[in-house]
Amino acid sequence: MHVARRLAQLAVCLGVALAAPVALAQTTLKMVAHSDLKVLDPIWTTAFITRNHGYMVYDTLFAKDEKLQIQPQMVDKWTVSDDKLTWTFTLRDGLEWHDGKPVLAEDCVASLKRWGARDALGQQLMASTGELKVLDAKTFQLVLKAPFGLVLEALGKPSSTVPFMMPKRVADTDPFKQIDDYIGSGPFIFKKDEWKPGEKVVYLRNAKYKPRAEPPSMLAGGKVVKLDRVEWIAITDPLTAVNALQQGEIDVIEVPVPDLFPMLKADKNVSLFGWNALGSQIIMRMNHLHPPFNNLKARQAAMYAIAQEDFLRAQVGDPDIYRVCNAPLVCGSPYEKNYGDLLIKPNLEKARQLLKESGYDGTPIIMMQATDLQSSNQLPPVGKQALEKVGFKVDLQAMDWQTVVGRRAKKEPPAQGGWNIFYTTTVTVDADNPAGNSFTSGGCDKAWFGWPCDPEMEKLRASYAVESDPEKRKQIALAVSDRVMDQGTYIVLGQYKAFGAYRKDRISGWLAGPVPVWWNVTKKN
Repeated sequence: MHVARRLAQLAVCLGVALAAPVALAQTTLKMVAHSDLKVLDPIWTTAFITRNHGYMVYDTLFAKDEKLQIQPQMVDKWTVSDDKLTWTFTLRDGLEWHDGKPVLAEDCVASLKRWGARDALGQQLMASTGELKVLDAKTFQLVLKAPFGLVLEALGKPSSTVPFMMPKRVADTDPFKQIDDYIGSGPFIFKKDEWKPGEKVVYLRNAKYKPRAEPPSMLAGGKVVKLDRVEWIAITDPLTAVNALQQGEIDVIEVPVPDLFPMLKADKNVSLFGWNALGSQIIMRMNHLHPPFNNLKARQAAMYAIAQEDFLRAQVGDPDIYRVCNAPLVCGSPYEKNYGDLLIKPNLEKARQLLKESGYDGTPIIMMQATDLQSSNQLPPVGKQALEKVGFKVDLQAMDWQTVVGRRAKKEPPAQGGWNIFYTTTVTVDADNPAGNSFTSGGCDKAWFGWPCDPEMEKLRASYAVESDPEKRKQIALAVSDRVMDQGTYIVLGQYKAFGAYRKDRISGWLAGPVPVWWNVTKKN
């Protein structure tokens, strides 16, 4: 009996000893994301949280590196005919969906068609496309009706909306309906059974993922996953998130609020990282479908009521991080153009006169406020105050960001569940040219949320996409910029740089770029 007991104890000890290395080998990164994830279809919405989810689960044909050059990703090789009309792409070996099935050329064709129905640059590419056809299991062809100068730029678009590749059965979903199958071929696998909106999102390392041989460079190169598990933890209060980071309960905060930077800088175990050094642009978007902003003079009245720095001071706080800039195509870009005091110093008298001429009847405008989104949650109260100074009545409605994402897609009148104004941000690499900048679209029902209907704008954007001469392209871009300001297509509220915070005693390898990505990241247990 004594011997049996000792053997049993030994077996238990050996079991623990054998199990311990496995447990220690499991590395889990816990991060507080900038928003809760509720929408899982990165083609259906341009919300950054869904884009970030997309980069975890899906892969792309091409990607931008740290020098902002387009590099192949899922593609192994490609050719283009002398007349620039026929582009042939061959996928690299070893690409598999998470369910073990091979990635096929037909999957990519279906994915491009779905993306091209929603994205502003994709729409332009598809308008110039005569045919997308499969040549064999790994090869497909893009045949253009006319030269399109931004083919690779479109296929390697870094941010909303990204042309992520999906299995054909998923990509065949109506682009205006959300997918319900989340199989990708990317470096992480989404654990739908552990997804708890408002609480936690879980991803596991895709052990079968075959990274490229090149070193990682921003969104390009080898996506080498060094973590077994990534958890996005929902902590809505910024101070609570910082306390959790300092106490070691989490590893990363994607976007801490600038007001708490001093606390973070004082902690020897924490480091701030400017992962988006290229910066982001903040905008106010008006709904062009319904009164009052279906009237140009009402949109112009709103523009003359704005002082950018009021918004930047409230949202960002630190002038070393933000930049006053009224250039629609971004300050610091080749297409930067400034417009004097417009949006910098308000002209209240002119704003009131324009509002009167618009025929505004005093109906309260519905301004949506995403209270949980740290990149824009302080903007709406500033906007409400500015617009009310010139005679608008504003109904400020608080909700979470995912509710904004769902509601902004509704075209119904504001009184029937629609909206008049919301605020958002975009990375500057998406906003610095009129082809990639979704906000500039004047494509009516195909335009980005707000649906401006401006045929002249669409002619300019189409001309930009096919123009090969750099100087002529610049002149077209500047004309687009002028059109944005003349028509009040959207209101630019300035630029800022995004910083994350992480436990430097645990985490290394965070890649800089316009998107926070978690391949190449190492964590010490």
